[in-house]
Amino acid sequence: MRTDEKIRAFYPAMLAACGKQGWWPADTPFEVVVGAILTQNTNWTNVERAITNLKREGLLDPAALASVAPERLAEIIRPAGYYRLKARRLLAFLRMLADEFGGDLDALFALPTAALRERVLAVTGIGPETADSIVLYAAGRPVFVVDAYTARILARHGLVEGDATYDDLQALLQGALPDDVALFQEYHALLVAVGKRHCKKRAPECPGCPLEGYLEDGQPATGGE
Repeated sequence: MRTDEKIRAFYPAMLAACGKQGWWPADTPFEVVVGAILTQNTNWTNVERAITNLKREGLLDPAALASVAPERLAEIIRPAGYYRLKARRLLAFLRMLADEFGGDLDALFALPTAALRERVLAVTGIGPETADSIVLYAAGRPVFVVDAYTARILARHGLVEGDATYDDLQALLQGALPDDVALFQEYHALLVAVGKRHCKKRAPECPGCPLEGYLEDGQPATGGE
């Protein structure tokens, strides 16, 4: 089976085994933006606690959040970890939004996809995974979010080398799949689910994995992290 065929075949296999994941859990696009920044280097449970704090304070709005002092914001989002750093990153995003788009998230999201991605990436502290999470889940544009689970699963199936870059992985997936926002969202979420349950960092648990049947001789290969 060719690489692109295998990538396409992974999706129905994961969906049948894991069911729809329904990502991203948020009430508004702005909440997605905040969650994408807060989830750096932590788990979603911690992010949920921080977002609950923001909701309780009435701060899940660009103008309201931008008015908060950095020290207070850091304390509010403390459950997300690296809270001072993440407060600075949130405020950097909000400054960009205010200075260049009048604080209007819709105006930012009206940019063409490539320009939108480039503008979000230019914000201090926002890397490709965070930027693409914002572009895919908040703006609803077809860019594939690559994370550690994606890299690990593709490498262990021999579809990429262990040293493949973010751009390499994204190009491979987007080249194999149709340009579809809902598909990219669900596929990414399913890779996370399979990674957590089966394709673990230290040792894969292949028996029962929905992708076990796609392993070939000598796999799972090393690599992916």
